Amino acid sequence: MKKTIIITGGAGFIGSHVVRLFTTRYPEYRIINLDALTYAGNLENLKDIEKLPNYEFIKGDIVDAEFIDGVFTEYQPEAVIHLAAESHVDRSILDPMSFINTNIIGTVNLLNACRNIWKDDMEGKLFYHISTDEVYGSLGSEGLFTETTSYDPRSPYSASKASSDHLVRAYNHTYKLPVVITNCSNNYGPNQFPEKLIPLSINNIKKNNPIPVYGKGENVRDWLYVGDHVEAIDRVFHQGKNGETYNIGGNNEWMNIELIHLLCEIMDDRLDRAPGTSAGLIEFVKDRAGHDLRYAIDAGKIKDELDWEPRVTFREGLEKTVDWYLENQDWMDNVLSGDYSKYYNKQYKQR
Repeated sequence: MKKTIIITGGAGFIGSHVVRLFTTRYPEYRIINLDALTYAGNLENLKDIEKLPNYEFIKGDIVDAEFIDGVFTEYQPEAVIHLAAESHVDRSILDPMSFINTNIIGTVNLLNACRNIWKDDMEGKLFYHISTDEVYGSLGSEGLFTETTSYDPRSPYSASKASSDHLVRAYNHTYKLPVVITNCSNNYGPNQFPEKLIPLSINNIKKNNPIPVYGKGENVRDWLYVGDHVEAIDRVFHQGKNGETYNIGGNNEWMNIELIHLLCEIMDDRLDRAPGTSAGLIEFVKDRAGHDLRYAIDAGKIKDELDWEPRVTFREGLEKTVDWYLENQDWMDNVLSGDYSKYYNKQYKQR
């Protein structure tokens, strides 16, 4: 194999799409999928590529430093694409320590493992850290996040990701570890765990259950189709400059309530319901603690330097996402069994 790449969190939502793209587009790369298979990790996401000769799965937790050192010593990767993370803001409010352990300690364990095996030869090596726009805080009605926007995280989740970003940069500056960082906006698409807004709403609409919307639904997010995101990851991995940060956005801002109305319209069409039927399920619930008003990314740098920009329109991406979930009910049923049902009841049914 030309190169061995460890992809952490490769059984998760974005990670599984990255694993699929790299194993199929680059058969000369050996792809090692390292995932702890916690609640959001699902190997069913990768059934179609699991038998490819250049793919291997390893179950393990990045918080376990001894385990990580052993894996890196055995496989001697030339590169890491680091996606493993606790990522849901609501969960971080309920259980911040899980986010501190995975997102901070886990990232440092990976950085140390890379430093140990690359210390004599950094040439051709790369630690690619994938982060979030939430590290920048919250915007008012104007302005965009750029790569030089000061960090101002507002939740335990975003604070833990901000910390990991700083540590990656510190290892680049202090130890000369070759790194790149990307901060992306809200992703959506197939295989997303149904605690997130879009798949949760699709499932509830299908079952005629209430669609929970925080506050008045006025919060604004920049939405990025996961297929566009992984194309950007591919571009940054192969062409990004050492030590640089690139913001990846969808150029696609939507207020939550407007998004939900568009989703209801698409679902009414797909389920042959009268227009407006699904919108009748909308239920406003108590707002999230410290809920950021607006995120919006300026993706000009990655367009100018790496010639990447999103190609999937929001309606097109949303329709593709709806169709996938409606065609993969078995996947949804498997995910919804067990702990997620208990979490859903705790998080929404009490409101």
